[in-house]
Amino acid sequence: MPTKAEVKQLKNPVKLKVRKGDKVVIIRGKDKGKFGFVAAVAPKEQKLIVLQENPENEEMPIPLNAAIKHRKRRTENERSTRLQIPVPMHVSKVMVVDPETNQPTRIGRRVEGDKIVRYAKKSGKTLHDVPQMEKK
Repeated sequence: MPTKAEVKQLKNPVKLKVRKGDKVVIIRGKDKGKFGFVAAVAPKEQKLIVLQENPENEEMPIPLNAAIKHRKRRTENERSTRLQIPVPMHVSKVMVVDPETNQPTRIGRRVEGDKIVRYAKKSGKTLHDVPQMEKK
């Protein structure tokens, strides 16, 4: 039997203002002030994973808010390594970057035509949704 709080949560799903692909800046924590993009969002937990573009290797982005995992070698030819694994962070620790001013901004919602769109409160510009990457 679900509790009252669980029933209330099912009726009102969480709507986050941050989406996958948004450019964000971290405002709290060990990586404060760093810019990155949202790689994954978990609305129920209100958490997200932020990655930073890697200029040396575009296919391997740098994780922000990373934890180090020590991996022991499995064969004689292999070496033990330290892997950086992205740790999910709370949505309140990031702010979306305004596309016009390149500064952190709050996000609002408004109706344009028959659609609800997100807009940057600093400049008033509409945030266009970032096209999602195709799965191979």
